[in-house]
Amino acid sequence: MNLAPVESSVTRVTLSPRLVSELGDPHSTLRAATQRSGAVVIIRAGGEVDASNEHTWRGLVAEAAAVATAPGPFIVDINGLDFMGCCAFAILAAESECCRARGIALRVVSCDPGVARVIQACNLGSELPLHPTIDTALGTSVG
Repeated sequence: MNLAPVESSVTRVTLSPRLVSELGDPHSTLRAATQRSGAVVIIRAGGEVDASNEHTWRGLVAEAAAVATAPGPFIVDINGLDFMGCCAFAILAAESECCRARGIALRVVSCDPGVARVIQACNLGSELPLHPTIDTALGTSVG
């Protein structure tokens, strides 16, 4: 991943103790790493997002988005997810609206054609712009 155009310092984003506990639970099906470089915040998600961990996904997305600063972007890399329920897309779409109000672009990274079909079928293309890699998401102009 090339963060050089953004800034050279990459740091982990500190999440709330509750969220760290939920993500660290041995029975959790959701894994995530969150990092920041300048105005850019990136979540790399793995495992599954469904109704059983919807509240954890919502918390993760909200906490990471809160750290992002304009112009961002706030990037959610879901290439590591094996399953993503409709609830996860709805959470991303709602957070995208909140980010946009703050001058931050939320961008989704996935190579899965199924993700593209869901985004298209739900008419979420403007809320959830899809990129094949983090580098392409970083290279997209803000605005």
